[in-house]
This record gives sequence, structure tokens and C-alpha cells, in this order.
Amino acid sequence: MRGVQLADIEIAARALLAVDAEARAGVMTELLRRADIADRYRKKLRRPHVQFGTGTLMSAASRFDMAPRPTRISGEVQRAYAIVINALGDQSA
Repeated sequence: MRGVQLADIEIAARALLAVDAEARAGVMTELLRRADIADRYRKKLRRPHVQFGTGTLMSAASRFDMAPRPTRISGEVQRAYAIVINALGDQSA
């Protein structure tokens, strides 16, 4: 997966907010898997993956339904961001 920027985290969290809370960890795992596949594809073939994008987390997440941008940071929004950040930390460990 390509390097992560703040926008990647926001878009991934919005994709998580569009699904039930119980499904969020699984969706996050799938986002990371797709971003990794797309990045490997991009490096090898020098073009974006047709289904998974360019190898960024944002590109992978943008192919999922997304909740609207939150107007405030509620507990639910914090939990979605935490899932994203914790999964990124687990991946880099």
C-alpha cells in the first residue's frame, strides 16, 4: 500500500461509517487488502488496478459506499477513525 495521508484516513472512516458497526473491522481489513493488491499491480504494470485503484487507502475506500462527511466528531465517528488508525498501526508493526 502506498503511504497514508490524512485524506486517506478520512475517506476510509467514511466508508466504515456507511456499514454497520459490527462489519467495520472486516471492511477495514478488506480496504487494506485491496490497497495492497492495487499498489503491487501499479508497481508491476505501471497503471492503476481496474477494481482497486492506485494503491492508496483512499482509492480503495472510494470504491465503497461512503457516509457523508461528518459535521461533528461524535463518538461513532471517533470509533470509525480509531478502527482505521489502529489497523494502520497493526499493519506497520
